[in-house]
Amino acid sequence: MESSTSTDHAPDGADLFVYRWAPDAGAPVAAVVHLVHGMAEHAARYARFAEALTKVGCVVYAHDQRGHGNTAKPEDRGHIGDTGGWNDALGDIRRLVAKERALHPNVPVVLFGHSMGSFMVQEVLLDSSKDFAAVILSGTNGKPTPIAAAGRLVARAERMRVGPRGHSAVLRALSFDAFNKAFRPNRTDFDWLSRDAAEVDAYARDSLCGFDCSTTTWVELLDALGRIANPERQAEIRKDLPIYVFGGADDPMSEKAKGVRQLLGAYARAGLTRVTSKLYEGARHEALNETNRDEITTDLIAWLKKTVLSKAA
Repeated sequence: MESSTSTDHAPDGADLFVYRWAPDAGAPVAAVVHLVHGMAEHAARYARFAEALTKVGCVVYAHDQRGHGNTAKPEDRGHIGDTGGWNDALGDIRRLVAKERALHPNVPVVLFGHSMGSFMVQEVLLDSSKDFAAVILSGTNGKPTPIAAAGRLVARAERMRVGPRGHSAVLRALSFDAFNKAFRPNRTDFDWLSRDAAEVDAYARDSLCGFDCSTTTWVELLDALGRIANPERQAEIRKDLPIYVFGGADDPMSEKAKGVRQLLGAYARAGLTRVTSKLYEGARHEALNETNRDEITTDLIAWLKKTVLSKAA
């Protein structure tokens, strides 16, 4: 495997830190996979998964999102932008994928999103589904519950109280802290991520993980959830697009996969005919970092081989 990093210069002046993992020099490229990470983490955490993909001929790209990882200045960590940061982040995905497609012409492109990244991918699909050979959603969710929808009002109130770049203990209590309560007695603040204690500890030790995001980031995320769940917009997704939805059956973010099942139902009602799902009993939010991650990765790659890689051979 070859690995490298680069910087992408966005039109608005933002510099994005980009990772690339590829098969050994000279090996054919069967597919491009662009990976979009979640909230309060960074792209380098997917190196193990990327290596597995390179072994089956994929070249993998992933960027540290605005307010995250090596893209963010310390004072900007958790803040995707003062105004329009979410749309800028969607633009980043589209721009980077276009560049990757130009570097690998006639190679199928797969878009992967985890958690917050999966919501961004869901929104990109609403008007760009024709641009992708397949899509993978990890640790995702469907239509917000009434309580979650009410969080939009709370986030706005907190933004007024502590400022657009401020951090809110209330929003943390309603999200990450609430997710963790499902696994009391808690060993750490991040037990909800995985059953694998070593993976949880690595996350807790990582200075680029587990931070609070700004109130503005929360407002823009919660606003997006309503848009991406609009049935009329979901009906605009290409009907024959292969979509793989996977995650933990004990993921508290989706109320033990209740939200995932709602999403699957919504896609079925939208007429999507090639949606595959796999929920793993006992697994939590980060399936790729779970105790059975080898099984989960093998299942995902088997799906890729069947839907994308076999056609690229």
